[in-house]
Amino acid sequence: MTDMDAFIDRLNPDMCVVTAEAGGERAGCLVGFASQCSMRPVRFVVWLSKVNRTYGVARAAEFLAVHLLTPEQFELAALFGGETGDRVDKFARTRWTEGYGGAVVLQDADAWFVGRIEQRIDAGDHVGFVLDPVRSGAKGEPDGRPLLRLADAVAIEPGHPVD
Repeated sequence: MTDMDAFIDRLNPDMCVVTAEAGGERAGCLVGFASQCSMRPVRFVVWLSKVNRTYGVARAAEFLAVHLLTPEQFELAALFGGETGDRVDKFARTRWTEGYGGAVVLQDADAWFVGRIEQRIDAGDHVGFVLDPVRSGAKGEPDGRPLLRLADAVAIEPGHPVD
């Protein structure tokens, strides 16, 4: 194990579900690489794996939706992280609605936002989608409940290979 491997193993990032729609096709996946990346203007970046079906749909999309989950929503995380849209219609198994710009918003997410794709950054096996938030919502007021983190989702076998 390298020093960098040891460093990365100490991280426990929040997980989110990213959904995309383009040309009548919907896709979504569980993402562990995501962060606010600017304060003024507010920008958020999500990194999608090039082997993931969601990446292919997101390349043609104008908007993406980013959803926060709690550990109690493990089944929703497992659906979007452990299944692939190549074989399963994930959206037939969950409640969703069409959001701003045709974005796919998961109704059971703890909180969500829709962002216009401002930039795409190729960083190797992942591409960063820099988003300008245009709409957001939540189930209620923030109540201090923890968000779903990598340690909560580590048991989910990825729907696509991670290498």
